[in-house]
Amino acid sequence: MLDADAHYFAMLLPLLAACAAPPRHAAADPQAPTRQSDATATEPLAPVLLGEAREVIEFWRAAGPSLWFAKDLDFDRRFRERFADAYAAAASGALAHWAQTADGSLALILLFDQYPRNAFRGTARMYATDEAARAEAERAVAAGFDRTVAPELQPFVILPFGHSESLADQERSVALCRRLGPPHLSHAEHHRDIVRRFGRFPHRNAILGRSSTDAERTYLENGGYQG
Repeated sequence: MLDADAHYFAMLLPLLAACAAPPRHAAADPQAPTRQSDATATEPLAPVLLGEAREVIEFWRAAGPSLWFAKDLDFDRRFRERFADAYAAAASGALAHWAQTADGSLALILLFDQYPRNAFRGTARMYATDEAARAEAERAVAAGFDRTVAPELQPFVILPFGHSESLADQERSVALCRRLGPPHLSHAEHHRDIVRRFGRFPHRNAILGRSSTDAERTYLENGGYQG
């Protein structure tokens, strides 16, 4: 019986070895087009929020309302120095991949829209990336990011429309701010009313080398919006 068992296992061993061996593949045809595996071809690009994007958001969040709209030279300096490289990279398009996520998109908008207003205060560079800010805001709103970022930061997704001198953008800002309520809606309406009245923001004229009309000068001299 033992001899029969030994003979049986001797016959079985080659079959077991064949099963354990890795599968052999036919040689690749050098003329055949390269094809990704199904998993690789269909797997979506995983959105990754890089550390620097988080830093932009956390820096802005930590500043809070007391500094967001204040003219504070020390805050301007800290913002300018800390994110100068990130701003340059964003303006060049090198950080476009941030837009894959709600927070990444918010970080881009903060760099395009808020950073230059602090870093380059009082110069024409304040408005250098406004167009990029509006373009990113358009994408963010289309993706619903204005509703998914932290509630206290949602107004900043919309603000590029409120900074525009286009009446259509201003009306868009008012419409988007309706769900936010006061004080955001009243601020949006105020900006809209200025652009509706003058076709632009009169306080920017001196910075941008534009001549002011008599009506604009009277408005500014009598306490009109100064930015």
